[in-house]
Amino acid sequence: MLVAPSILSADFGILAKEVIDICEAGADLVHVDVMDGHFVPNMTIGPLVVKAVSEVATKPLDIHLMVEDNSFFVELFAPLKPRYISFHYESEKHHHRVIQKIREYGISPAIVINPATPVSFLQEVVKYVDMVLLMSVNPGFGGQKFIPIYDKIKELKELLQKHNPKCLIEVDGGVSDKNIHALKEAGVDIAVAGSYIFGHKDYKAAIESLKV
Repeated sequence: MLVAPSILSADFGILAKEVIDICEAGADLVHVDVMDGHFVPNMTIGPLVVKAVSEVATKPLDIHLMVEDNSFFVELFAPLKPRYISFHYESEKHHHRVIQKIREYGISPAIVINPATPVSFLQEVVKYVDMVLLMSVNPGFGGQKFIPIYDKIKELKELLQKHNPKCLIEVDGGVSDKNIHALKEAGVDIAVAGSYIFGHKDYKAAIESLKV
């Protein structure tokens, strides 16, 4: 299991140190939640802060857009050269266009669905992305209770085996040592964890507990 700590739960007063610490503690990716206050009822960080994060991070960035104007935000963040930029299926009318735009920047495109969005909606787009992010909470805030989506993960795994076997599955929301084994068994490749890691006294121990 790859682990992507979500800096949404970090102490922003010492954000550079927090990013350095999770990278040194064994993080595989640094998960960055970008919210616009429209698609979700919260606002987070813009490109200046993410640029500062990228300058101290020794692991690739995984940028998760929770926004309405995906193309605009892709252009804002693509110059930072993250490994992934993911956007929500629910917020976009022209999925292929945004996927192509992300890939033209040399970045791996990923698509996200909320807990209530059926996996079947992804059938026409999964062959074009490198990762699918399944939300196990409703997006917008950290520290929420995990919504069991194990059957959904298995359904997605079957869809990917038919259309894009190399595509990775990422899960975000309420991930901890209590559910990580079940997530792994269901087929998850990357675990995003925010409050579980940053709420732990020992980041290294918390990250290692998720590497199952």
